Amino acid sequence: MLATSAMNGVVFDMVFMLFFKLRYNKIYESVLNTPLGVRDIAIGESAWALVRSTIYATSFLIIATIAGFVHSWWALLAVPVAVLIGFACGSLAMAGTTWMRTHQDFDYLNLVLMPLFLLSATFYPLSTYPPSVQWLVQLSPLYHGVTLERDLMLGYIHPGLFVHAAVLALVGLLGLAIASRRLEKLLPLVAIR
Repeated sequence: MLATSAMNGVVFDMVFMLFFKLRYNKIYESVLNTPLGVRDIAIGESAWALVRSTIYATSFLIIATIAGFVHSWWALLAVPVAVLIGFACGSLAMAGTTWMRTHQDFDYLNLVLMPLFLLSATFYPLSTYPPSVQWLVQLSPLYHGVTLERDLMLGYIHPGLFVHAAVLALVGLLGLAIASRRLEKLLPLVAIR
């Protein structure tokens, strides 16, 4: 549940915040009149979302510890992993938001998040899915986050955790690159570098 809350918190924050600033508030045009560039905007928005993600994850871990669900000291790494999940999902959300035209496009957000939430081995292990569906589940960045969080909370440490972390990092970098490129097309170049 920590992984899904990290995803949901960052995605909703990122989508609504970025959409409002991009379409209605027009704050980025003012930002571009400073020495900052479009890539700086994308990195800044992502960093701010990750600060909030850290607060969410830390609160969640404290509550899970008080409730007795934490079984290992490795669970302390659950917070940085939640931030990594937030980076991967938030940068994809930022990239997706650049294609939104009106507030009615928010409906597509639930169309993406609900299958991710239900079909990322959040509630059932991967082995319960039919083999024909398992590969599809493993494409989800949330699956990699859930696996990382679950293993850390239970103290099951193995080299495969690095693969899951690498996938999340690559997805985050890819989403950030796409979002930066899309923002460069959407925002007028007011600042001359």
